[in-house]
Amino acid sequence: MSYKVNVVIEKSEYGYYAYCPELEGCQTQGDSLEEVLSNIKEAIGLYLETLSKDEIKTFLSKEILTTSLEVRVG
Repeated sequence: MSYKVNVVIEKSEYGYYAYCPELEGCQTQGDSLEEVLSNIKEAIGLYLETLSKDEIKTFLSKEILTTSLEVRVG
């Protein structure tokens, strides 16, 4: 069965960090974008394997919206 999940990826001077907001603690890192995407896909799959069907339905039914805001400082 396939599921769609949200993934947030942050880039820093050390590489990439990714996490899935719906799945608390499901996170990984990588040296490249390709590596972190592969790693988070694997991490999500392993995480979901530990959950019951009801838990999966509960966790993945959250609505997560993202946007960008412009703010002034000073």
